Amino acid sequence: MDVSFLGGPQPQRGVGIVAPFDFALDRELWRWVPDDVSLRLTRTPYVPVEVSLDLARLVSEHETLHKAVQALGASEPEVIAYACTSGSFVGGIAGERAMCEAMTSAGDVASLTTSGALLEALDELGARRIALVTPYTESVTRSLEDYLAEAGATVTGRAFLGLTRHIWKVPYRSVVDMARQAVVGAADALFISCTNLPTYDAIPQLEAELRMPVLSANQVTMWAALRRIGVHAVGPYQGLLLQPEAQPEIPLPPQAPQPQAQPAQPEDQEGWT
Repeated sequence: MDVSFLGGPQPQRGVGIVAPFDFALDRELWRWVPDDVSLRLTRTPYVPVEVSLDLARLVSEHETLHKAVQALGASEPEVIAYACTSGSFVGGIAGERAMCEAMTSAGDVASLTTSGALLEALDELGARRIALVTPYTESVTRSLEDYLAEAGATVTGRAFLGLTRHIWKVPYRSVVDMARQAVVGAADALFISCTNLPTYDAIPQLEAELRMPVLSANQVTMWAALRRIGVHAVGPYQGLLLQPEAQPEIPLPPQAPQPQAQPAQPEDQEGWT
């Protein structure tokens, strides 16, 4: 079949992703992305260190980020996201901001990190009491709690697995079980940390069961990155993605007068409890 008359593929907007060398969930990131946006991924160089605070520091060094952003530059992304939670919270809020500045300087393009996107999402939801789930060791989990505390958030409960490798192999059942353990007090939201932990299909179930917004590292990363370019992330039954966002007003074409319709009755809206 001759397809030359189609004129080539449709234009794609680009989102650059810098991920740690062991990141294995490329497909999960794509699930939040609409059809007219493409992800352009690169990874940090391999280092023989297990998941730990030391690894978080190594994969977030500014020189490493500089090279990764430069590599992405050839594909001309409109925004670049550093998709690593621990790597972006290990230096606290000041460290996260410095990483964004370093990436923006390296690529002359808007940049963000997973941990920065988390704080943005918490602000969007007005959430300050957070139940926390991580696959990390206790020391890495405590570092995340310190980061949240610095941002004015309180961790009301936590559950962690203590893993130092193969985090992407954790099944949804373990994620759900940890979430149930973490929600032990009054919380405004649940956050599931680590971009290498699968969460996409677990979020709707947990939101329905726990009656609160559920955020995950990959979800907030993609939500924030797409938001930077005026695109809405896709994901059914995810509270963060249902939040009202300011959209540019687009003039509608003139239409012929239509018969006046009866106003629709407002539907009941069930809020988070």
